[in-house]
Amino acid sequence: MSTNSTGVKHVVVVGAGMIGLTTAWYLQERGVKVTVVDRTGVAAGSSWGNAGWLTPALTLPLGEPSVMRSAPKTMLSASSPVYIPLSPDPKLIRFLMGFGWHSLPRQWRKSIGIFAKVNPLAMDPFHELAAHGVNEPVHEAKPFLAGFLNDKDREGLLHEFAVVKESGGTVDYDLATGDELRAIEPTLSNAVASGVLLRGQYFIDPPKYAKSLADSVVSRGGELISGFNVADIKDTGNGVEVIPASGFTGGTGHIKADAVVIATGAWLGKLARKFGVKTIVQAGRGYSFSVKPDVIPSHPIYFPTQRLACTPLGDRLRIGGMMEFRDVDAAPDERRIKTLVDAARPVFQGVDFDARQEEWVGGRPVTADGHALIGATKSSRVFVGGGHGMWGIALGPLTGKLLAGAIVGEPDPVLKNFNPLR
Repeated sequence: MSTNSTGVKHVVVVGAGMIGLTTAWYLQERGVKVTVVDRTGVAAGSSWGNAGWLTPALTLPLGEPSVMRSAPKTMLSASSPVYIPLSPDPKLIRFLMGFGWHSLPRQWRKSIGIFAKVNPLAMDPFHELAAHGVNEPVHEAKPFLAGFLNDKDREGLLHEFAVVKESGGTVDYDLATGDELRAIEPTLSNAVASGVLLRGQYFIDPPKYAKSLADSVVSRGGELISGFNVADIKDTGNGVEVIPASGFTGGTGHIKADAVVIATGAWLGKLARKFGVKTIVQAGRGYSFSVKPDVIPSHPIYFPTQRLACTPLGDRLRIGGMMEFRDVDAAPDERRIKTLVDAARPVFQGVDFDARQEEWVGGRPVTADGHALIGATKSSRVFVGGGHGMWGIALGPLTGKLLAGAIVGEPDPVLKNFNPLR
């Protein structure tokens, strides 16, 4: 993987989340020197509190018909899984109009077709990373569980699987009763009446995985600079200049390189807009916390109706969810944690939800059409990678691999679906 036809020798990657770090790693595979900068540090954004699912069967467009069937009045309630606070923000209004359009059945099916092409490619980079120095394990869920309060609720997920298959994708699953789910995970309550057992799905501990990835990048000669808040990026005509905000005391100052990658999650538009990236990247904020059930689950568990994502992380269970379209830097809304608790309490037993730890909120970068922005901007020296919504962890390494290929002059045809200038 050492081909490099562009002469790019040094790339600055802005953002030390999953996408930024994997882009750096794959650039190193191509013989490119990398400098990764982040305003806080490794996995400080949505990479930290993510559920850590690597689930091709569930990696689907966020905007889908059932979301739009929810009454707008429901979405204005802080107790709704999808919450839109009242706001006069014209950018948010434009985003929501586009999001609604792409949630219509015809547009949704088109998006499913794109995901069906990409999802089968997503796991290979994880295996490559594991084979070459990223030591944090990737766990296979044997099986991955989805739970429902009744059979009718389950039909929604089965319909999505049917559309995936019609679009050329594959999903390997069996139906299960509530008792069969409890035989696998005793912490599930008697309220869980039916379920799905999914095969071929994986999960990771996101903070630990990101740290292992960062350690690998540094051990291979990469530079990682924390506390570097990028104020501006300039295309100098024969390279780029990355300029820190005033007050940076790391001693590096401006960084000059051949190219730059903007992988700043929900903040992507602030730096990329001047290079022709007009697509709105809206923060879809998610919340999570950890608890220690009497019996720690060993399988990830998904409750689609409640939009709960539950992942075992060693000695604790992370419970996350919610989609809150609000400014990425807004203060956490404590009502959203209560909504998570109220949704989780009926489907679990033997859990003290008052002993929560690691309460977290993070802004997932969401685009109206549900597709990421991956590739070159109007400047051939400035690239972007982001806008994956809930799937930045699952699709991050594939994005990094695709970006690295594009930077060194070997763009993959699949990138046409993710043009940042669309």
